[in-house]
Amino acid sequence: QVQLVESGGGLAQRGGSLRLSCVASGDISRFDIMAWYRQVLGKQRELVAGFSADGRTNYADSVRGRFTASRDNAKDTMYLQMDSLKPEDTALYYCYARRPGRIGASEYWGQGTQVTVSS
Repeated sequence: QVQLVESGGGLAQRGGSLRLSCVASGDISRFDIMAWYRQVLGKQRELVAGFSADGRTNYADSVRGRFTASRDNAKDTMYLQMDSLKPEDTALYYCYARRPGRIGASEYWGQGTQVTVSS
């Protein structure tokens, strides 16, 4: 039922910028958590930035000050503005969302969008 679709990935040079978008098929106000993760082949998926259940915005230390997560409830979209990109930011970026329920929470993942940063 719920689908998350990421877009905005691509190629960038060191110091460049990209903005990722995650469009949800449902009302994002129903999600208590939305977040951006990234993953490199052979490595664990890493939390990059997101919105906690308590409404706080959090960032990985590696991206704090360079990346900014935001939401537009009217468009059911979450964004990740990435500035001052570094080659180590190269990864497949995923959108994640959690919706609470009486029995338990439901979790959703997008298909991912590739970000490649050249040196």
